Amino acid sequence: MTNTKESIKVDIKAYIQNNGGAYSDWYVGIASDPKERLFTDHNVSEKGGAWIYREAESSSAAREVEEYFINTLGTDGGSGGGDYSTKSVYAYKKTSTTKE
Repeated sequence: MTNTKESIKVDIKAYIQNNGGAYSDWYVGIASDPKERLFTDHNVSEKGGAWIYREAESSSAAREVEEYFINTLGTDGGSGGGDYSTKSVYAYKKTSTTKE
């Protein structure tokens, strides 16, 4: 199910607020396969970690949401990744075992 840019922003902001920490304690990115990116590439704990992802309407919408979290709210992350199929926005709380 796809979500609007605004609903993704609301969902991820609420998740971050409910799970604590400053925005800088979180990493936000985009991926075509968010589970692979979260649990394999970033080494986020699937069962114990704080993580969320949402599918956007388009790659450009996902990129806009990613840039909002990084540039406006101050999360970690690097914009500009992915390709035209990259529609999911994900966020996770950084820990000593996660990798950026």
